Amino acid sequence: MKKLNSLKAGQQIFFSGTIYTARDQAHKRMVAAIKAGKRLPFELKGAIIYYCGPTQTPKGKIIGSCGPTTSSRMDEFTPFLLAKGLSGMIGKGSRSKEVRDAIKKHQGVYFITYAGCGALLSRYVKSAKTITYRDLGPEAIVKLEVKDFPLIVAIDANGGCIYDAD
Repeated sequence: MKKLNSLKAGQQIFFSGTIYTARDQAHKRMVAAIKAGKRLPFELKGAIIYYCGPTQTPKGKIIGSCGPTTSSRMDEFTPFLLAKGLSGMIGKGSRSKEVRDAIKKHQGVYFITYAGCGALLSRYVKSAKTITYRDLGPEAIVKLEVKDFPLIVAIDANGGCIYDAD
């Protein structure tokens, strides 16, 4: 994969590597833990968080349906996490001005992926392991290893944004 800050809004890539699922409640806990001086169970610096709450894993499968959730629900936490080293996010939908400014300031990237295609996206997941916040059920943080996971750059490190074309 190219360096994140070289990607341009509108570009499609196929990502292979590690991503972490996290939704609203997991974000709330991560921010509280960092503010309390606690370590997260994964390295935030350079990480990519996927706004996803996978469904229950069917027998014989690696993961259940794993489509993106609405990204704006994480907007209140995102500038803080970017300042702490988060590199990228995956979700669906537009982001607030504060998030867009923070992405540019911290040279991050915001990807979108195909909404309504969770069953299809699960095929790109090669392993899945819940690493923390198990009590949150589908909102627990899950470490995913993915291969050729389809992404579109929605907001790039220079502030380019596909939603500006509207």
